[in-house]
Amino acid sequence: MDFELISQSIPILIQGAAVTVEITAMAVFFGFLIGGIVSIVRLSNISLLRKLATVYVDCIRGTPLLVQIFIVYFALPVVVGFRIDKFAAAVMACSINSGAYVAEICRAGIQSIDKGQMEAGRSLGLTWWETMRFIILPQAFKRIIPPLGNEFIAMLKDSSLVSVIGFEELTRKGQLIIARTYASLEIWLCVALMYLVMVLLVARGVAYLEKRYRKNER
Repeated sequence: MDFELISQSIPILIQGAAVTVEITAMAVFFGFLIGGIVSIVRLSNISLLRKLATVYVDCIRGTPLLVQIFIVYFALPVVVGFRIDKFAAAVMACSINSGAYVAEICRAGIQSIDKGQMEAGRSLGLTWWETMRFIILPQAFKRIIPPLGNEFIAMLKDSSLVSVIGFEELTRKGQLIIARTYASLEIWLCVALMYLVMVLLVARGVAYLEKRYRKNER
């Protein structure tokens, strides 16, 4: 094993890992915004919006992220009339994909709260939205922390798919180094180790949040 090559490649791979974290964080952030809105729409009494939200969730969850990346980067420019930046396309595709899964996570979390909570809020004179905002959502958020953490981890790994459009995140950086050095074993082991470290850090962070909320409940 060429340790000199590994030492030379580590800084480049770390740069790629930083980009991977950036894409993942932005995708999950926007995905959380999209998913939160979609989950509330799916629980609303407006039939048309509820059906549109259901179609969105079903279509995104029913198609591969790789295909969605191709659509955003290659097909969407044909519709809008201009080329989309690789970074913007990567974040957009990953956000849309994450939003569908987060929507289901949030919907399940909200529906796990006893219906009596909503009735109690309404009986106190709160509107549906006020009851949702001040009573239901804070309780639901505590319950969806673990699945949201899992979604972050899944997106962290799935973000490697944006390498197919030439975006230089961790996986793509590894591919470029291998194309130049032919050191497949050493580089892919380093890439795998970096992904493992990032996933473990996220898992520890989620565990910390769970523990903190449990203490607050006591």
